[in-house]
Amino acid sequence: MLAADYDGTLAANGRVARTTIAALERVRASGRRLILVTGRHLPDLKSVFPLLDRFQRVVAENGGLLYDPANNEELMLCEAPPERLLAVLRDRGVPFVVGRTVIATWEPHQGTVIDAIRELGLDSQVIFNKGAVMVLPSAVNKGSGLGAALKSLSLSAHNVVGIGDAENDHALLTSCECGFAVANALPALKERADVVTHAADGAGVEELIEQLLQDDLAQYDSRLQRHAISLGIVAGADHQEIKIGPCRSSVMIAGASASGKSTVAASILEQLAAQQYQFCLIDPEGDYENFAGALAFGTGKEPPDPVAVLNSLRSPDNSTVVNLLAIAVKERPEYFSQLLPKLIELRTQTARPHWIVIDEAHHLLPTSWSPASSTLQSELGGMILITVHPEQISTAALIGVDVVVTTGPSASDTLRAFADRVQAEPPSVSVVPSQPGEALVWFRQQSPEAILVKTRETKAERRRHRRQYAEGDLPRERSFFFSGPESKLHLRAQNLNTFLQLAEGVDDETWLYHLRRRDYSKWFEQAIKDRELAKEASRVEQEWEQPAAESRKKIKQVVETRYTVPA
Repeated sequence: MLAADYDGTLAANGRVARTTIAALERVRASGRRLILVTGRHLPDLKSVFPLLDRFQRVVAENGGLLYDPANNEELMLCEAPPERLLAVLRDRGVPFVVGRTVIATWEPHQGTVIDAIRELGLDSQVIFNKGAVMVLPSAVNKGSGLGAALKSLSLSAHNVVGIGDAENDHALLTSCECGFAVANALPALKERADVVTHAADGAGVEELIEQLLQDDLAQYDSRLQRHAISLGIVAGADHQEIKIGPCRSSVMIAGASASGKSTVAASILEQLAAQQYQFCLIDPEGDYENFAGALAFGTGKEPPDPVAVLNSLRSPDNSTVVNLLAIAVKERPEYFSQLLPKLIELRTQTARPHWIVIDEAHHLLPTSWSPASSTLQSELGGMILITVHPEQISTAALIGVDVVVTTGPSASDTLRAFADRVQAEPPSVSVVPSQPGEALVWFRQQSPEAILVKTRETKAERRRHRRQYAEGDLPRERSFFFSGPESKLHLRAQNLNTFLQLAEGVDDETWLYHLRRRDYSKWFEQAIKDRELAKEASRVEQEWEQPAAESRKKIKQVVETRYTVPA
């Protein structure tokens, strides 16, 4: 979406050139939207520019009034100017014009206006615009007005480029994903802008539009560092942070179980949530059931309703976690294959969700998977694939990955496996991860070398008691088997609930056999992926000479302390 100021930006001397109007028409024809954001009063604007129907919304009076041209509807976004302030300004000879929400005057009357506001004890602000002086309630500006316009359209500020020229456009540019200043803009706004056009006024807007239609402004992604997502810092260089773009990138996070890939993923998700980028996380095993900042769909017993998921995502304020735990393992790829095209369709309409995150990607996007259409293939950007086995993921899904993060001692082997799948030259690796919290990061299109990074810590550990491991159905390779010293038994525990039930019933010899081998803590760490639980269990295992009943009781306690297990 393009959000443009009027005077000094779209218009020169109050008039918009025909070439600028034609450029705006091309934006509309491309399927993008237009918003006009101006300090002018609406009647005045209509008199000088009768083509307001080209815009889906008009923010007038510097953020105080929202206008829908299609329905000719006005909405005041703040209260009207207080009569007592108007009376004082009249008494003091200040010339002004009153709108629905704004008082407009000119320099050098700002001092008198500020004194009046102070004397009356009003919660008002003075905003400047190249000689014009506007009075509005505090916190009302072009940025807040744009926010109201986007909310009415169910669109995200992360999909907006704004352009302006004056002091009152700072709030507009700050609110947008990318901010442009025309060549005739004030120096302070040029300094603030992400990009400054070569041309002035409407010609500068035309310049922006040509670039917008050419590549959706992808050429400026590297400049948008204020929105970048941090992966961590370069090992041994405390101040060199490694970042990825907040949209358009595709990332693969790969590594063995308990190697730290889930921590990397959680860190990225926390940053996306904090910056209000919308994501849809496909969660086959319920790992993220209560992730803060997202709405959860599906539980350990109830499958997620795809209609409810999509309806939730229609609001840019909602991110979602789609828990597939209640769906049989073999049926999960089919569920996902039906949901993904609908997510892509939503993207074509709204440019959201900004990120589609797929845990256990090797299962949901196996080597046999291929997109149903070339259109779907082209829309697979903005993805995060989390996996243990990159070599088992479809090449069609991997080919668009441009950032690879690998964790654990075998991180370099994982990079080679990925490179082999996409038929690329693997990166050179000078140092491999040697301790928790380290990863290799490879920017495929930018560098032939992988960088060792100390990854970010998550702000809050994911809560793991949710039904995922308590009641879910882990695959056989991640289940626990009570076999006993002579392998006479073959009792499978596919979740913690079953584990505790079987633990109560197996004979003492079998129980102690696994205890002494430290099989319980190994399973908790490698299959359940819970290091803290594994540490607690390891302490019990170290006391293997105690009676079997005592160790059973202690293991049960450490599990139930961290997990909700049905009675």
